[in-house]
Amino acid sequence: MSQEVEVKPEDKTIRPTKKQKELLSYIEAFIAEHGYSPSYREIMAGTNHNSVATVALHVNSLIKRGHLRKRDRSARSLEVVRPTAPTPEVDVAPKQLKAAEEKWLIDKVELFFKEMEAAPALAEKELDKLYVLIGALKVLGLEGASQSFLPRLTDLKSRHQGNQYSV
Repeated sequence: MSQEVEVKPEDKTIRPTKKQKELLSYIEAFIAEHGYSPSYREIMAGTNHNSVATVALHVNSLIKRGHLRKRDRSARSLEVVRPTAPTPEVDVAPKQLKAAEEKWLIDKVELFFKEMEAAPALAEKELDKLYVLIGALKVLGLEGASQSFLPRLTDLKSRHQGNQYSV
């Protein structure tokens, strides 16, 4: 005689076993440290299991019990449903560069430009690097510096137009 138990939406999560709790804690700590979920092999090594199949069984059980979620059957897509530790907020302030760092960066870009302007031939790859550097200056909030390099970049590009790129 078996009795069916009605599971209410608020009661969906079933307490994990001791081994599952260990695995869940490892996954949560890994995500907190790396910013992405571990692979099954990393879980196996981190929790001292002997096979990936055992890890898969525990993960599937944790998913069924409502502790983990997996996105679209893709790799490294495990999410802890209710993390115990709050996720740390990264405090990134815009325009983080100090005056000395700005000067150093602009001097480096200037040096790179001088080297490219003095080169007899310019590889397309080198020209691409200059575009990236100017874009980085703009992203870092050094709009004026990036604007000041644009005419030189245009000159370099026109000087090395067509088949004059070295390979």
